[in-house]
Amino acid sequence: MNDLMRQEDLFSNPTTRVPICLCLDVSASMDRIVGGQTRDTGRKVFVDGREWNIVEGGVTALHEMIEGVNLFYDNLLDDDVARYAAEVCIVTFGGKAQLVMDFANLDRQEGERQQKISNLTAQGETPMGEAVNMALNCLEARKNEFKEAGVDYYQPWLVLMTDGEPNGASSEFERAVARTNDLAKVRKLTVFPIGIGDEADMNCLAKFSPRRPPLKLKGMNFKKFFEWLSASVSRTSQSMPGDTVKLDMEGIKGWAEL
Repeated sequence: MNDLMRQEDLFSNPTTRVPICLCLDVSASMDRIVGGQTRDTGRKVFVDGREWNIVEGGVTALHEMIEGVNLFYDNLLDDDVARYAAEVCIVTFGGKAQLVMDFANLDRQEGERQQKISNLTAQGETPMGEAVNMALNCLEARKNEFKEAGVDYYQPWLVLMTDGEPNGASSEFERAVARTNDLAKVRKLTVFPIGIGDEADMNCLAKFSPRRPPLKLKGMNFKKFFEWLSASVSRTSQSMPGDTVKLDMEGIKGWAEL
């Protein structure tokens, strides 16, 4: 989508925005089988710092994540208010940090989002710091566009999901932690750090969130998490900017290990 179309969205739809960046781990370990019928091929491979058995069939962690992200979009589009208020950006990290979907009106994204999200592949290691810095850059750029167009916005959200630990450049990781903490401490960013599976480094995730402890998915409950997230976006979009919107703690129990 070109910059002119992005600017047109702001003038044609002055609704107060809720900018959300999904920063998603798509490293090779997300290709692990988490359900379904499988057949062991007898082969092994060493990727993402571990040795893995190669099997055929089954459902991967990445597949479950993709299903959850698509559900998130569908729920927002079905909400008469959130459909015009929410803006979603997706940054992935697997081998490298990559901007998959930039901020835009949800209806404009619809033509490409299902294909781009469904075509995500698991590969490489986990450059988490690089991805978070890219996500923060995208949030900052969109905020500046809101300001230039005179469009109000709610405090941006950063959803960080990983099943491992960072192994990109340490300088990038430290810079990402510092930037995230600086914004969160002055309430200019809300961070949702989410661990996937038993290998997720929860201590690492905690470094990104001075105001809210990281949570771990219960099993592979991506759909429950993204249902809760879309409902939270809906409640926020119906509030006044600056109001404190309480999180649905009962809903969190449905997808998180507490």
